[in-house]
Amino acid sequence: MTENITRRVAMISGASRGIGAAIAQRLADAGWAVSLGLRNPGNCPVTGEAVLASRFDAEEPATEAAWVAQTLARFGRLDGLVHNAGIMLPTPVLEATDAEFDRIFAVNVRSPMRLTALAWPHLARDEPGRIVLMASLSGKRIKSEKSGLYGMSKFALMGLAHALRQSGRDNRVRTTAICPSFVATDMSRTLTREDASALTRTEDIARIVHTVLELPPTASIAEIPVHWTVEECF
Repeated sequence: MTENITRRVAMISGASRGIGAAIAQRLADAGWAVSLGLRNPGNCPVTGEAVLASRFDAEEPATEAAWVAQTLARFGRLDGLVHNAGIMLPTPVLEATDAEFDRIFAVNVRSPMRLTALAWPHLARDEPGRIVLMASLSGKRIKSEKSGLYGMSKFALMGLAHALRQSGRDNRVRTTAICPSFVATDMSRTLTREDASALTRTEDIARIVHTVLELPPTASIAEIPVHWTVEECF
């Protein structure tokens, strides 16, 4: 049954842990209703009356439409879409197989594009909504051999972000790409020797996403690069 809800509603993919879970908690604490796309809905990190846990797997296209339908059936509206689900394959481009290429682009690029197309009419229905894509500084520059294939997918995701910005020119649906370097998550711990205490926190990224989602459509922000220190480019 659809709830008679006036609070804003956000869909967040990859929300079982790390950045996605932090975003979900931040929005829920701020009074948003959150619809979380999870491979295992039983592992929902957020509780509350305005929380929906739906099965979503970026490698299973049928779960995309089902998740959107479940969100609209429960809440009756959609104000924000946060693409956080993604994978990292530490594969140099000269060693990447066709299967690795296909998988990382399917998860990191193709699924967000399809999911956005499904959600778009609802984001533009009443007040214009917002889309946030969790990209990476690897979508702005390649800093190591092993980040090559991952970076290629994130460069493509940045292209998607800018294409969506142009698509929202008339209906004022705004799109922003968040581009962090290493964040203190389980994935980063396998990729860097930096002390986790020095890295950007998941709560930092959640705060940025929350701010972007609550901006009016008169503030169109294309990209937000985030680093835990100062590097040459950013």
